[in-house]
Amino acid sequence: MTEGPFVEFQDVWLSYNEDLLRQGQYAVEAIDLKVQRGEFIAIVGPSGCGKSTFMKLTTGLKMPTKGSILVEGRPVTGPLKISGMSFQAPSLLPWRTTVDNVLLPLEIVEPYRSHFKSRRAEYEQRARQLLQKVGLGGYEDQYPWQLSGGMQQRASICRALIHEPKMLLLDEPFGALDAFTREELWVILSELWTEQRFNVILVTHDLRESVFLADTVYVMSRSPGRFRVRKEIDLPRPRDLELTYTRHFTDLVHELRGHIGAIREQAAAAAPS
Repeated sequence: MTEGPFVEFQDVWLSYNEDLLRQGQYAVEAIDLKVQRGEFIAIVGPSGCGKSTFMKLTTGLKMPTKGSILVEGRPVTGPLKISGMSFQAPSLLPWRTTVDNVLLPLEIVEPYRSHFKSRRAEYEQRARQLLQKVGLGGYEDQYPWQLSGGMQQRASICRALIHEPKMLLLDEPFGALDAFTREELWVILSELWTEQRFNVILVTHDLRESVFLADTVYVMSRSPGRFRVRKEIDLPRPRDLELTYTRHFTDLVHELRGHIGAIREQAAAAAPS
């Protein structure tokens, strides 16, 4: 097992193009971060602060203008194969059944791709078991248009996890769902993480979501994005929804809200009148 942090950012800056770089304009700047193996982190902050940019840097979809990023102790030089991703829009292919949508990464990601045809039955069994874990037993052969939004998002998470990635990246995955469905999926995701202990980086606007799910929450400032606050969440695991009604949970959410409010006030004060 690799020693040291699973993910490490060393003074990372990103400017989106040469013109912006010449003007000294960066999307994120001076990012230093160490994420331990198996850690669940959440990133919160105002819109446009660089949360999604940070995720692209972590997965190698964007290369930093300055600084370096290490994953498992190795420099990130391009898109990582060890990660799975899930977004706010499930983006399931409408012509494929739920189980076939979940199987998609195994058809395109090595080493699974080379063995997909010969091991299809084994992979399909794995997909069906995963779908049952998230409450989609009986819906495996339905099409996306036959599923509710919450069901589609469950299938999307299964698709992100089917190739057993070491790192799961979630970009506002529950943002379009109603509150009840969203909280149901918090519990499901937490159970999957407890069972498999993959690394998770969650980008969210929902402070309650970040406190319920994460080990550590980072608050970003407005663009150029910087990490202004690092908050360890000292809530016991496993966590259930009753926890969200406790005083300590509420205090943690209010503390994070206060940090974001202070960042907004600072940005407003610094803006030209």
